Amino acid sequence: MNAPASPGSLDLSKASLDDKYTLASGRVFMTGTQALIRLMMLQRARDQLAGLNTAGFISGYRGSPLGGLDQALWRAKKHLTDNHLVFQPGVNEDLAATAIWGTQQVGMFPGAKYDGVFGMWYGKGPGVDRCGDVFKHANAAGTAKNGGVLVLAGDDHAAKSSTLPHQSEHIFKACLIPVLNPASVQDYLDLGLHGYAMSRFSGLWVAFKCVTDVVESGASVEVDAARVVTKIPDFAMPGGGLNIRWPDGILEQEARILDYKVYAAIAYARANGLDRIVFDTPKPRLGIVTTGKSYGDVMAALSQLGIDERVARDIGLRVYKVAMSWPLEPQGARRFAEGLEEILVVEEKRQVIEYQIKEELYTWEAGKRAPRVVGKFDDNGEWSRAEGQPAGKWLLPAHYEHSPAMVAKVIAQRLEKLGMTASLGSQFKERLAFLDFKEKVLAKPRVTAIRQPYFCSGCPHNTSTRVPEGSRATAGIGCHFMAVWMDRKTATFTHMGAEGAPWIGQAPFTEEKHIFANLGDGTYFHSGLLAIRAA
Repeated sequence: MNAPASPGSLDLSKASLDDKYTLASGRVFMTGTQALIRLMMLQRARDQLAGLNTAGFISGYRGSPLGGLDQALWRAKKHLTDNHLVFQPGVNEDLAATAIWGTQQVGMFPGAKYDGVFGMWYGKGPGVDRCGDVFKHANAAGTAKNGGVLVLAGDDHAAKSSTLPHQSEHIFKACLIPVLNPASVQDYLDLGLHGYAMSRFSGLWVAFKCVTDVVESGASVEVDAARVVTKIPDFAMPGGGLNIRWPDGILEQEARILDYKVYAAIAYARANGLDRIVFDTPKPRLGIVTTGKSYGDVMAALSQLGIDERVARDIGLRVYKVAMSWPLEPQGARRFAEGLEEILVVEEKRQVIEYQIKEELYTWEAGKRAPRVVGKFDDNGEWSRAEGQPAGKWLLPAHYEHSPAMVAKVIAQRLEKLGMTASLGSQFKERLAFLDFKEKVLAKPRVTAIRQPYFCSGCPHNTSTRVPEGSRATAGIGCHFMAVWMDRKTATFTHMGAEGAPWIGQAPFTEEKHIFANLGDGTYFHSGLLAIRAA
């Protein structure tokens, strides 16, 4: 998915920032984080080619997997200035999102210095959660004709640096924000440019899912302002269009977003072929539909099974790569499903695409046989029987994250169930046996002792997290959270900005007189002052 620089390409992984951000076009090596910055520069360059004088604005709040974005932006300050891009970190996520909302209002008042401002918000999963209010308001208000907004959601599926695993698609769906799900560093550039074009056309904010496997990876990518060709769909616009305006009635906004804007985003995805069949076959039997990071898992899994494009064509396997995971573009999905006996949906966490595919097939044309759909569960489906357990067995669990080996075993299982493996020979069985062996080896404990992280020598947390004898403390977000597993009488924690607030609900109902609450200075600046006021 993210190949090393090919012969003849320019490897700029160790080059200066000047080289990386001023190269006009060509094939270069960059990380996902650097591609997000370059995306803003490309958008400015594309607008100039179109005769527009635009600027860009970036704001958000740091957190993994986007924890290094603000540092990269600070290092690239000169290049941002040269390209009329302004970076202003937010005090917290929702204030940053509100600032982005403001960029879309620039042209509504006298004094605008630019034809439009395109915005980029960034934050991790918990930041998406806390921004539901402003996302709904700003998305209903809309984007400027020459502006547009991209919302970068850093989702930590395995909770490697979070207090909870996160999947932001369901939040964005609730806010009626379309979700683009890039699978590679090249997708960051290409889909990012489509995202701005879609945002301008539909008047919607557009989400952009960023997971560690992609944003922190590096790849050789094609950088060219003219690389992506965007097509304007044939779409019946309402009077006044879909972009932001003032005055604007609340109920008029609701009607516009529900009756037109979401469908405009779907029309854009269809006209520009964002979703595509990557492996096709004249005798389709099994179809795999996947998106984002899971697309990389699927392609790696097929490689491990010895299945390339030619083999897929011969055995009847079709693979569909979805770029916009919500709302799913229906016509392309139906074309993909035609002739199939079964569809396997490969996506991490709770179902997003699977439910949409099933809804599309539920209204299949009379006389057509709709394929069976499996994903999280096998043929018996998900919803519980009388004993309260799922009707089917898990295929691709919703918890933690998937690996190519896990996906490969499920693909092999479905191929065998459909009788599609006979022509693959003994090599296929040998590959399966090796995958099974590797899984068992990796499952064995490799380390008998675990070294828990601890405060660094001289760290003030060594003192500040100690409580008087007979007292107890609660934890909050920050490295002082490590007191939870130390001998510091610290138990339970809250989300960011609510440190100590659980005591408000405990105090009237206990003989305990007081507790201590740890709260970091970063959290205090972000939202912790509210917790202190509440206490």
